[in-house]
Amino acid sequence: MTSTIETRAVPSPGAAAQPTREVRVAVIGTGFAGLAMGIKLRERGETDFVLLERADDVGGTWRDNTYPGAACDVQSHLYSYSFAPNPDWGRSYSEQPEIQAYLQRTAARYGVREHCVFGADVTAARWDEGERRWHVTTTAGNFRARVLISAAGALADPTYPAIPGIESFEGTVMHSARWDSSHDISGEKVAVIGTGASAIQVVPAIQPQVESITVYQRTPAWVVPRTDHPVKPWARRLYRLLPGLQRAIRGVLYAFREFLVLGMAKQRMFLKPVGALAKAHLERQVRDPKLREALTPDYTIGCKRILISNDYFPAVAAPNAELVTAGIAEIRPRSIVSEDGIERPTDTLVLATGFHVTDLPIAEKICGREGRTLAEVWEEGMVTNRSAAVAGFPNMFLLVGPNVGVGHTSMVYMIESQVSYVDDALRTMETEDLAVLETTPEAQAAWRELIAEKSKGTVWLAGGCASWYLDKHGHNSTLWPDFTFRFRKLTKQLDRENYVGVPAGAPASTEEAA
Repeated sequence: MTSTIETRAVPSPGAAAQPTREVRVAVIGTGFAGLAMGIKLRERGETDFVLLERADDVGGTWRDNTYPGAACDVQSHLYSYSFAPNPDWGRSYSEQPEIQAYLQRTAARYGVREHCVFGADVTAARWDEGERRWHVTTTAGNFRARVLISAAGALADPTYPAIPGIESFEGTVMHSARWDSSHDISGEKVAVIGTGASAIQVVPAIQPQVESITVYQRTPAWVVPRTDHPVKPWARRLYRLLPGLQRAIRGVLYAFREFLVLGMAKQRMFLKPVGALAKAHLERQVRDPKLREALTPDYTIGCKRILISNDYFPAVAAPNAELVTAGIAEIRPRSIVSEDGIERPTDTLVLATGFHVTDLPIAEKICGREGRTLAEVWEEGMVTNRSAAVAGFPNMFLLVGPNVGVGHTSMVYMIESQVSYVDDALRTMETEDLAVLETTPEAQAAWRELIAEKSKGTVWLAGGCASWYLDKHGHNSTLWPDFTFRFRKLTKQLDRENYVGVPAGAPASTEEAA
């Protein structure tokens, strides 16, 4: 079996022998969150920090996801930094290359690229109680930081399905997040496993090129029209001339998308118009009653992520396409056998099977007080205070962690809210001259209760589906179950009363993590 392997920059042979580099702040990741944190640090004059990036460029998920058709499902004016508007977006919904270029330009413009250490895959991060420092081991050398900020993100590490026989497949296997652009799929028999946000973009992009495309669907998705269009040159000139106009459009888009929260988390009746739109879209694009039935979900719209596309249904209904709703029994060297006994020849296998969201791999590498990893602490569910701090992990903060995800609007809005919160924590450490700042177990218990209470009756828990929003215990550990402006209000500044601080002059403990 040949497969696409994640490409990472290789450190020099002498990297392991390099002396440990001392920094005030170490940030893991250079996606939207990591870059925003770096920009905020630079904004207030902080220069003693590094952005640790395992790849060879900034961008995070928008660097990694280069599959055909990759694009954002939030409008460009909203899916961008509020402090760095881009008047030159080419489309109303930006495609992957344009978003990646935007992040590259922004990193250079705000001077954070010089703080990036590329090829630095974090293999371990350990809190030293005696030194009151984080020891961070990477493939590009070691770092000792006063503060550790993980901006690794939830869409960073792909999940691979455990299908019998997949290791025996002799064709090409590639995850949508690790696309092999050197492999030519023209004229091949291609199988796509999954029907989520990535698959819905990949399938129509490659369907015209291949001999046949088979889509293996476990659960159908609700799909609404994509109101995408090129941005006219005159409009771009107008945005450059009147930046306030672009901010106003951003505000309108934000308000419109917040309306969806009413239906998802408050009153289900407000979802009815969206559901009717999705049904009409399906009926208009798929004439075959049998295929239309197979593509019709049996759960409330919004329970799983609502997808947007104008060309997915036509691609699945094309003469060279087949939708398979029977489960996969096994994969053979050159074919896939479904549970109904049908064997279909296959040349290339595309895994559009998502990411590790409720079991973040970075949690296995971060070790706090008493020698416990974040993954061990989260064994019964991910718990935090304000989705940013964890008891037992001093001077450590999370960006794009538990319950920060949104199913209706721009993730960048949530990221900027979190960055302001973490920045206020760092300012507090400076103002009060603290060596250690750590949240309390009581604070994170209260936050968990708040999330649970707000999640009750929402479409994600009571919508009749099983989604990646929920962890193995059935808890909503992914989404913020309320209006995003309320999250911003709760994270506007550090809730100092929920943190314990140790002054810089206080004697350090001699106990170190086991």
